Amino acid sequence: MAYKISEDCTACGTCIDECPVEAISEGDIYKIDPDVCTDCGACADVCPVEAIHPAE
Repeated sequence: MAYKISEDCTACGTCIDECPVEAISEGDIYKIDPDVCTDCGACADVCPVEAIHPAE
């Protein structure tokens, strides 16, 4: 199950550098491509505002 970025995202860029498969794209709120995400959780571990969670 892929991770998802909530509206709490501040677009700080921390998660992009952590993603080993480059599944995260920039924007006002960053987005994770569920077809590319490997569910490793590295992005969630580094998010300073805890805006990244497993998709439901």
